[in-house]
Amino acid sequence: MEKDLIDPKLLEILVCPLTKTTLRYDRAAQELVSEAAGLAFPIRHGVPIMLADEARALDQA
Repeated sequence: MEKDLIDPKLLEILVCPLTKTTLRYDRAAQELVSEAAGLAFPIRHGVPIMLADEARALDQA
């Protein structure tokens, strides 16, 4: 899978594991962003890592 591509069908079913709200795909940063939780979940090798311990707080630069 090309680095900047993620399956659109996968994006439709994924939700934030903490808030159960929808996620926004940040293609440039390769992250799935949960505005409700204030977290960005990384995508590594095309696989979303949906663990809170692996997420980046949105207020971090």
